[in-house]
Amino acid sequence: MTIAMDHKHFFSLENYSHASLFEGCQYPWEALSKLKEYLNAMELGKIEVAIPSGVHLINPHLISIGVGTVVEPGAFIQGPCVIGKNCSIRHGAYIRGDVLVGDACVIGHDTEVKHSIFLNAVAAAHFNYVGNSILGNRSNLGAGVKCANLRLDNQPVFVVVQGEKVDTGLHKLGAIVGDGAQVGCNCVLNPGTILGKNTFCFPCLNIYGFVSENGKVKPSMKNIVE
Repeated sequence: MTIAMDHKHFFSLENYSHASLFEGCQYPWEALSKLKEYLNAMELGKIEVAIPSGVHLINPHLISIGVGTVVEPGAFIQGPCVIGKNCSIRHGAYIRGDVLVGDACVIGHDTEVKHSIFLNAVAAAHFNYVGNSILGNRSNLGAGVKCANLRLDNQPVFVVVQGEKVDTGLHKLGAIVGDGAQVGCNCVLNPGTILGKNTFCFPCLNIYGFVSENGKVKPSMKNIVE
């Protein structure tokens, strides 16, 4: 059985400069498989902002940074990488390459990002790990959220779509986080986790599987007095 669930279930690409990356994808994570080729085909090396001393640019000819973006001293950026307009790349940010960032995004202190796609207005502001993941418009990762991308048994990652397991064929796959999703502090998103649009995850949770649009993930409330 073929189950279709393309990017439209998770993201609006209307104002995203790299919408073509998702063309022809049956599932959104297929865009991650196309990411390296997409970046290699771009004319990179266009850095439109002043870079202060103390910023580490590795392969700057493979890095593009849009106007209005602020890169703070102590940030580490390795190409190939595209960072859009009006972003904030804070002290201690660690961008390891094969990263595509939209406009008005925040990559904060001690946040590590590799082989991932950020749409617009994404916030990964404090102590986050984002590996092989896609973060939708206006999504937010609370402090300490980890998007784990590798199974402990090193097997290919599967995802759950409409109650069915789908083998992605990917050895590394983190999370697909829909537009407007909010993930509370210190959550772990296990490999292949899918969060629909506007999902809400309480802090300090171990999250896996599929969470539908507008869904809530919360702990047992037995010991909580409201």
